[in-house]
Amino acid sequence: MIVDCGLYRQGRRAEGEMSLGEAFERSKDPESFVWVGLHDPTHEEFEDVRQRFKLHELAVEDAIMAHQRPKLEVYDHSLFVVLKPASYDDETDQISLGEIMMFIGERFVVAVRHGELSPLTSVRERLEAQPKLLRRGPIAVLYAVLDRVVDDYIPIVRDIDRDVQQVEEDVFTVDGGNPTERIYRLKRQVLGFHQAIAGLMEPLDLLTRNRVPLDTEPLAKYLRDVADHARHVNEQVDTQRDLLTSILHANLAQVGVRQNEDARRISAWVAIAAVPTMIAGLYGMNFEHMPELDWRWGYPAILLVMAGICIALFRAFRRSGWL
Repeated sequence: MIVDCGLYRQGRRAEGEMSLGEAFERSKDPESFVWVGLHDPTHEEFEDVRQRFKLHELAVEDAIMAHQRPKLEVYDHSLFVVLKPASYDDETDQISLGEIMMFIGERFVVAVRHGELSPLTSVRERLEAQPKLLRRGPIAVLYAVLDRVVDDYIPIVRDIDRDVQQVEEDVFTVDGGNPTERIYRLKRQVLGFHQAIAGLMEPLDLLTRNRVPLDTEPLAKYLRDVADHARHVNEQVDTQRDLLTSILHANLAQVGVRQNEDARRISAWVAIAAVPTMIAGLYGMNFEHMPELDWRWGYPAILLVMAGICIALFRAFRRSGWL
């Protein structure tokens, strides 16, 4: 349940393995804090953590049940932050979203991760290699996780942009088929991704403007950098969403045009076929008083008449663009 539990003092991690109870007791030092990482905990497994750090029951329920939107909530003198890490499968055009819930206090960080996306081991290792930054305390951990999540969004945006260009080319290619299903699939994925990134903008704004109980001013430049990246990603996703809507409308218009062309082509051939059908039908009535029945050249003459009319209709439809 507990993936990692580390005590940090003046930007450096205490050596050796440490239990939650020991790390909690030693974190009472004003220059120390504890960072606990959990993966898919149950209520029972999380109870000890909740009691030690006095976490609010509503935030704990959200952290355990998961399926939350990105947000930042303030409980007394601590923060509860929900982030949505993402990955993109280019083969299936599928965006997978995970969840990271973080409780941030003056001397503790409790990170709860759901799913297999964005393990925080690499974030912890990178941050431990920067003691000057880690000395800033729990806010530095929040910054590092935010930075990792937003940075992971950037290649996803590039991959989606490439796929959007592909469907755009398919729509305006003569033999490109009908990519309607793929357009709908991409649009649905982009909408879900947009909710993940757009929901992050307000929390980042609060953090960069130091509108939270914990002091974020020492890391204001770092947080502004993350906010700039997130804003850029959000703008790109907005553009992709609008572009997919336009591509969908263009594709539907193209389908309508192709259907009209097919209908005209079919109508032209039906009109051509109607002439010999009508003439043959007349002679199939077996009337007795039809003088041309006694003509020697009546049969070939009728065939020539039918062929001449059909050729004339074919050329007329060809000139008008129906064939």
